[in-house]
Amino acid sequence: MSAVRVYLDTSVIGGCCDEEFAKWSLGLMRDMRLGLLIPVISDLTERELEKAPLDVKVHYDELLDMGCQRIDESSESLKLAAKYIAENIVPEKYEDDARHIAVATVHEVDILVSWNFKHIVHYDKIQRFNAVNLLLGYEPLQIFTPMEVADEEI
Repeated sequence: MSAVRVYLDTSVIGGCCDEEFAKWSLGLMRDMRLGLLIPVISDLTERELEKAPLDVKVHYDELLDMGCQRIDESSESLKLAAKYIAENIVPEKYEDDARHIAVATVHEVDILVSWNFKHIVHYDKIQRFNAVNLLLGYEPLQIFTPMEVADEEI
């Protein structure tokens, strides 16, 4: 069985430096270092991290050193994100959250991980994202927190 491709949004990388989320974000990073999971980031994540504190950037650099997969937004993913907004799944003010979901969907990652409970990791939102995905011919996207994905036994 091949390793699972896991898209990390910015909150997961920032979570490495947050007392509440560090255990699980760092656990996810450990699993990626061990080759149990394949890290995937987008150009959107990279742009968001340009404004991040230095301690967060250290964890981003670690992902790069692991040889993480990099995916780019496209007109297709931007169109999908616009559909999520048009369907009132994500407010326009939080367009980047819709764009993370869309780029991960278009590039067929296995799982998206996030600590964003308001606009991403929420039962109703996940159902609605995937309803749009299925309607437009995309596969459903698995969305979890790092706590649900990291292997706590290692």
